[in-house]
Amino acid sequence: MAELLLLWYPKCSTCRKAKSWLDAQGLDYRLRDITEDNPSREELALWLARSGLDSKKFFNTSGQLYRALGLKEKLPLFSEEERLALLATDGMLVKRPILVSEKHVLPGFRQEQWQAIIKEEQEA
Repeated sequence: MAELLLLWYPKCSTCRKAKSWLDAQGLDYRLRDITEDNPSREELALWLARSGLDSKKFFNTSGQLYRALGLKEKLPLFSEEERLALLATDGMLVKRPILVSEKHVLPGFRQEQWQAIIKEEQEA
């Protein structure tokens, strides 16, 4: 199986839970602090395409910055390109953790979903 990438924010309890889960599975992965090394617009575009999700799913809708910028009202008016550009400006806008594999990108931690994807990739 190709290397996994975990984008996380170390102070986030869900991110720590996801990291602990990956550790318990004995999986090799690269760790990247989303606040120190924010995803680029190009990475986000690639991950969005690989995920098959709407770009809104990549926003940290419960974050302070999201609320401060009033994005709940503004985001529906933005084009896909504008959303990606905005996400690339600050890691605190990006939903986390994000698990990136060769074939999948999963924003947010749902253990069953992560387990299914990892199993699928191990069997490939």
